[in-house]
Amino acid sequence: MTNIFRKLTFQETLHRNQKVILCSFPYDLQLLKEFRKTFPSAKWSRTHNAWYVKDSTRYRSRLKLPLPEIGDVWLSKLYEHNKTEFIKFRNALTQKAFSPNTINTYLSEFAQLLVLLKNHPIDAMTSERLNSYFLYCIKRLKHSEAQVHSRMNAIKSYFRLVLNKEAVFDNVIRPKPHKQLPKVLSKQEIAKLFTATKNLKHLLILKTAYGMGLRVSELIALKVNDVDMDRRQAHIVSSKGKKDRYVHFPESLKPLYLDYLKAYQPSIYLFEGQFSEQYTVRSAQSVFRNAMKKAGINKGSGIHGLRHSYATHLLEAGTDMVFIQKLLGHNHIKTTEIYAKVSNKTLSNVQSPLDAL
Repeated sequence: MTNIFRKLTFQETLHRNQKVILCSFPYDLQLLKEFRKTFPSAKWSRTHNAWYVKDSTRYRSRLKLPLPEIGDVWLSKLYEHNKTEFIKFRNALTQKAFSPNTINTYLSEFAQLLVLLKNHPIDAMTSERLNSYFLYCIKRLKHSEAQVHSRMNAIKSYFRLVLNKEAVFDNVIRPKPHKQLPKVLSKQEIAKLFTATKNLKHLLILKTAYGMGLRVSELIALKVNDVDMDRRQAHIVSSKGKKDRYVHFPESLKPLYLDYLKAYQPSIYLFEGQFSEQYTVRSAQSVFRNAMKKAGINKGSGIHGLRHSYATHLLEAGTDMVFIQKLLGHNHIKTTEIYAKVSNKTLSNVQSPLDAL
């Protein structure tokens, strides 16, 4: 720990209706310069006579302060009984060893029902009341089929894991899901995307996502030690469903990769933030959006579109569907088969009767 952290004292408080962390230390010009350099976004509060930063996971990690548990943000909004049930559900999800992202999603979906229920106990909910609530989500909240399915899955998990009453959902009506096709960029558009990206780090982010077909969560979790240049492969650790897999490291990526390592010298994660912390999903998405804008491509696709494009282009190049399934880390071949529906090679083999006239 550096000298500055040894001399800092912290206090959590509210400032202008925002949770902040006050940072106090004895006045010393050199110490002040070091603090301002380390925390350029810190602001001075006349009211508290101290510097402060936003109370966030990022700053708590940097200041070595205890991190809040997933879902803590909801506790103050819940009545006592339902707060207890919320904590039981969080404990059950943790015990099941679900990923932090899954736990956060399930708790957020579950909490929104608890907020609406106020002091009505969640464990007394019947199938009829659950159907009324989901109808409210569709008609009043204008939730999509996918959003309603997500909320149903979360609440059903509570009834199954905490109450052992999964049968309550036997009479709950699920909306028919909308089967949306993946948005795919053409090879020409992929090339334009790369050409428009001048920043070395950003270019490697985009080429790694496309060249290995990675989910954004896998991309930001990739560590320097996960890349094996000798074997030309990358180890994707504890991916979706807590499964590991190996993916091919493209030979054409090697020069850019080595230039990046020399220029940025990442310590743990291949892609790190300003303070050597893990790159965020939001930052990776922003890199993709900016590149799309610079390239003049307007397809409404997120960075996950690079993974869709990787799979589609492999299929169009004649790669066996089973190999694509393994490279993508899909459990079922049916998940991979959706790319056959967007493949130009597949569609172009079908002749319209208009052309036969």
